[in-house]
Amino acid sequence: MKTEHPRIPTCTYRLQFNRWFTFAQAREIVPYLQALGVSDVYASPYFQAGANSLHGYDITDHNKLNAAIGSQADYDAWIAELHAHGMGQVLDFVPNHMGIAEPGNKWWADVLENGPSSMYAPYFDIDWRPLKSDLRDKVLLPILTDQYGRVLERGELQVHFEEGAFYLAYRNQKLPIAPGTYRFVLEMALENLAEYKDEEFYAEFQSILTALEYLPRRTETDPEKIAERAREKEIVKRRLERRCQEAPQVQRAIEKALAKINGRPGDPRSFDWLDELLNAQSYRLAFWRVAAEEINYRRFFDVNDLAAIRMELPEVFDAAHQLVVDLVRTGAVTGLRVDHPDGLYLPREYLDALQRRCAKMLGIPLPKDGRAVYMIAEKILTGAEKLRADWPLHGTTGYDFANQVAGVLVDASAEADATRTFHRFIGHTMHFGHLVYAKKRLVMRLALANEVEVLGNMLDRLSEKNRWYRDFTFEALARAVRETIACFPVYRTYLAPGQPVSDEDRQVIERAIASAKRRNPAMEESIFNFLRDILLFRFPENLDAQAREEHMHFVLKFQQFTGPIMAKGLEDTVFYIYNRLAALNEVGGEPQQFGLSVDAFHERNLDRHRTWPATLLATSTHDTKRSEDVRARMVAISEIPELWRRSLQRWRTANRRWKKIVNEAETPAPNEEYLLYQTLLGTWPIAGNGAPEQNVGPEYTQRIQAYMMKALNEAKLTTSWIQPNEEWLAATRDFVAKVLDPTPKNKFLPAFLPIAEEIARLGAINSLAQTLLKLTSPGVPDIYQGNETWDFSLVDPDNRRAVDYRLRAEMLSCLSSKTPEELLQNWPDGRIKMFLTQRALRFRNEQVDLFQRGNYLPLHATGAFADCSISFARQLDRDWAIVIVPRLSSRIGFPPIGERWKDTVIDVPESLSLERGREIFTGRELSIQNRQIRVAEALSGLPFAMVTNQ
Repeated sequence: MKTEHPRIPTCTYRLQFNRWFTFAQAREIVPYLQALGVSDVYASPYFQAGANSLHGYDITDHNKLNAAIGSQADYDAWIAELHAHGMGQVLDFVPNHMGIAEPGNKWWADVLENGPSSMYAPYFDIDWRPLKSDLRDKVLLPILTDQYGRVLERGELQVHFEEGAFYLAYRNQKLPIAPGTYRFVLEMALENLAEYKDEEFYAEFQSILTALEYLPRRTETDPEKIAERAREKEIVKRRLERRCQEAPQVQRAIEKALAKINGRPGDPRSFDWLDELLNAQSYRLAFWRVAAEEINYRRFFDVNDLAAIRMELPEVFDAAHQLVVDLVRTGAVTGLRVDHPDGLYLPREYLDALQRRCAKMLGIPLPKDGRAVYMIAEKILTGAEKLRADWPLHGTTGYDFANQVAGVLVDASAEADATRTFHRFIGHTMHFGHLVYAKKRLVMRLALANEVEVLGNMLDRLSEKNRWYRDFTFEALARAVRETIACFPVYRTYLAPGQPVSDEDRQVIERAIASAKRRNPAMEESIFNFLRDILLFRFPENLDAQAREEHMHFVLKFQQFTGPIMAKGLEDTVFYIYNRLAALNEVGGEPQQFGLSVDAFHERNLDRHRTWPATLLATSTHDTKRSEDVRARMVAISEIPELWRRSLQRWRTANRRWKKIVNEAETPAPNEEYLLYQTLLGTWPIAGNGAPEQNVGPEYTQRIQAYMMKALNEAKLTTSWIQPNEEWLAATRDFVAKVLDPTPKNKFLPAFLPIAEEIARLGAINSLAQTLLKLTSPGVPDIYQGNETWDFSLVDPDNRRAVDYRLRAEMLSCLSSKTPEELLQNWPDGRIKMFLTQRALRFRNEQVDLFQRGNYLPLHATGAFADCSISFARQLDRDWAIVIVPRLSSRIGFPPIGERWKDTVIDVPESLSLERGREIFTGRELSIQNRQIRVAEALSGLPFAMVTNQ
């Protein structure tokens, strides 16, 4: 397949690869995806990772395919099938971190074996000189399920010998033993061989011990010593293995020594040898709950099993990109998605380097705009924040669009009622800004404490170098860091060495500092000014080169840490607490903004058209808190504020008897109950006739229970992942089971089901509207696996469930035999969404230039339901297409078609030539009189329309 670079997709389709969805299975569905209208597969990471990984972000080797997903032959066959159908592939690449829980990560294993003397020690972001002196030249490994002493004396830590090497076994983990500490075991084994002193193997065994004495220490950082250690330790292992093979007495002596060292449960003193051996390693084993305060390697957020790598180092970049750029070279990969760029030391420099390497591998000159291949980044934008114009990207992964399209479907006029209902139900008010500030502080105390402590210590050392600031105490400086991060309005800033500070970054930092001062009136203002000046590169003039480097390093490390704290505080805490309208609690969302006006939605689309016309447009992703269809239902709650308020009162009364008292409080808490009712409305199964199912069954109940367990633990109010409140969680699970019990004694369901039916209808219309908006707005539409029909999934792992592609292929093949009226009448089966998707993509593929280069023209409606429609035109020269979808459809009726729209019309601008107009979903010719389109005519048979002169 000949590819022009960069290849801009027409539509991407996200596939989640794992051992249950393989390259072979992906190959089978290629014809289906092409028939649907997809131009490019958008693949989750599929390089070597944990065998049971559902997501692939825990990569252990960037240069191998994941064997659990398939062989090289399987992969090649899939790529050949894509190329045979003219399709490309956008690959999700993970540059920020690696999985370290599996033994397959050779870099990490080498670090554990050799400490600072590992050739891979610089690859990871490890602090070998942490504040805690006991951790000097060690890595804290928080992998134990209990306190170290308890785990040790229960005999759960055992040293084994295999192929000339010793390793520590704990559960499913195998940790290397430092070669220099083999002497602990071998000297004891030598005593066991005393009777064989005259044997040749005894002298050889002594020689091995002597070689270990001369092995360079694990703290050596001299390159020659590191190379010597790497060479000699392997020679020792081979000699030891050979001795055991040739002299079984040696093997038995080692096993006898290990039996003694490994201790005996019930005899605490018998574990002293093992304790001494483990204390001599390059790692310190610890209870996983201590990680927040003492961990000394940078992680992906607070995930202990994901260690950050230093991609800013050329040797790390080269080592991690061999396979991915080769796949670009061969055409197997035609685009890249960069995961979590905010975790990188210098994001823009990384993206530049990646584009340059891709251009080199393709044998093409780097284009003037620096974009050799199609590339998007998982950059989460907040508020008015814009993607940096100097990044060599085509856009983001589309969270921004997902939030905007959800917002425009919200009835903003219901905000006061919705807020009042929420506050009354939970029994108190809730201020979003204060909540975010408080929860970011909580995260810094519970989950990411050491990261902030390190920044405070770095800032303290900088203050000591300046006589004006040396009187600032460590505690005051650390608090200034915490408070500034808690007040940070975005995920991070992007200052870089040798570059002027941008206006955006200056405003962010000054805003955060001002807010921190306001919240801490008792703190000395000059401390915040000191921090502000450093963060803005306003360093003291008398610094030497090394001191300037230290100041610069502090700023760059500070930037790496603000993002994880925002993510954990906002996405993974506040978004499970601020439940006024939970549909707005989405990655990159601003739930304090109750809806988005139609004009503002058009402004966002116009901005995308001007600046990032090939950015991805998402509505569901592997990371969204709920699927697009669940969200579409839940935003419809805003359309029925009074019915919602009355219903909540009835439901609470009906279900009160199922509550239990735990820790002197009713379980679940009011806010938890409030979220549950929204979640039920968003996910409730609907029968073929449009009526809600009377009996949802055990599988649905278990899904809701699992979701509520995650939601409660993430909220960190009544329970948490670190300190699970099992009694509270059990009571909540029981409450969900009782609420969903289909027996006559359940008084809740009769009151709930009529509302579920109404919300399902409104949600279906919303979903169809957002689907067509996504498929026609400026950008590249993305479909998350399975979402071409109704999908009512919740947050992961619920949204990682297997997709039935056989059923979808059958549905697609039968679409041509159904009339639009039949599809609408049978809307619960989901075929109408698939029909919309296929027909819109067919037209988009026929009119690629119209959608990639065509203008975006917001259109305006007049008439009875002018506020209930969104319309715009895409125009290129004389070609045009006009999109019309409903919003706030409860005002119009179900379905919102035909004369229900009364006199509502769409005004068509003079720039569009009006010789003819054809509606693409029905094929009907439309009359356009007086430069107006009657919505009743355009939507005469379906609740969406695209009118074109093509």
